[in-house]
Amino acid sequence: MKKECYICSMNGLMDNLVNYGDILLSCSIKHDMHMEHRMPAHSIIFVRSGKLIIEGRDSTDEITADNFVFVRRDCSVNVTKVPLDGTPYRGINFTLPRRYLKEYYNRIAATCRKMRGISPIGQTVNILPQTTGLKSLFGSFMPYTDSGETPSDEWLRLKVDEAIMCLLNIDQRFYPTLFDFNEVWKIDLLDFMEHNFTEDLTLEEFAAYTGRSLATFKRDFARISTLPPQRWITEHRLERAKELMIKYGLTAQDAGYTAGFKNRSHFSQAFKKMYGHAPSEYIKMKVKNEEQALRAMKN
Repeated sequence: MKKECYICSMNGLMDNLVNYGDILLSCSIKHDMHMEHRMPAHSIIFVRSGKLIIEGRDSTDEITADNFVFVRRDCSVNVTKVPLDGTPYRGINFTLPRRYLKEYYNRIAATCRKMRGISPIGQTVNILPQTTGLKSLFGSFMPYTDSGETPSDEWLRLKVDEAIMCLLNIDQRFYPTLFDFNEVWKIDLLDFMEHNFTEDLTLEEFAAYTGRSLATFKRDFARISTLPPQRWITEHRLERAKELMIKYGLTAQDAGYTAGFKNRSHFSQAFKKMYGHAPSEYIKMKVKNEEQALRAMKN
């Protein structure tokens, strides 16, 4: 079992995050922390103290201390972790890997067939009842998360089964939600790309977040664009940067960074190649042409 510990400091306050094999994550945050989370797998989160705010496309949910929340896979949400009354935000995130869900399904396939008429859960964020099962499950994590001791792979594997049973006992709609292994794992490619092309992601990460291998990602992308994926991303970033400079008055440096270019020189070269001028020159030329057009209209 691989354990990764992260300690970061902001305004002199120390945060601690411990990740056990990408399944179990424990964190203690002493200041407000806002971030975007991409959820390629189902997760259950327990808020031990403080408050968790999850903002999706359709709703914003606040989860207070001692509550549990289920977040569906294949989504992108904005997350804010908020300490309260001098107490840090503390939470435990438990992920349900797809491979374990498939193994569990294979053992109870006959039962699942009886659930075919039930619709899956549609909401991205679902606050769960405080059942004895969930309290017992997350209570068993705390001796490890609080001591820093690493649980075994076999123990965590059993805990995935326990988490699945907890959810199935809460609501029958978790059957079609957890055990749907069809195309729903491939989220809409064009929609995801149009919402995330400014993000600092590799093609491999774009593929993973849309539920695809890199080869399948490239093959599916060819069906929606005549451009290769990297070229499509670059051109969309350039269009966004141009819009930010012209419509919103951002500097070339700020526009390029906001649009997804982390290297200023690369942005300038790509912009000049596409539009024939460096960003600052392009804006000057644009302003000059507009002024000349206004003068011509007055005359």
